[in-house]
Amino acid sequence: MQNIRSIFLMLAGITVFVALAALTFSVTLAVGGILTVLMAGRALSMKMKPAPVRAKAEPKREMRIWNDGRGTIIDL
Repeated sequence: MQNIRSIFLMLAGITVFVALAALTFSVTLAVGGILTVLMAGRALSMKMKPAPVRAKAEPKREMRIWNDGRGTIIDL
């Protein structure tokens, strides 16, 4: 009787150990898959952004100043 009980406890312990190992492995795979998808999405979204456009200054225009009779107008 003692022998059967010890075999049963040993098998129960092995079963629990294997179940926890399988759970740990599956959770690790799930988290790894989620992180992989997020990293791939981020990498692709960075490639799709348009390149920044550099603004070029217009050639300098002369400042025009004139008086129309009601006040001085300064055109920058």
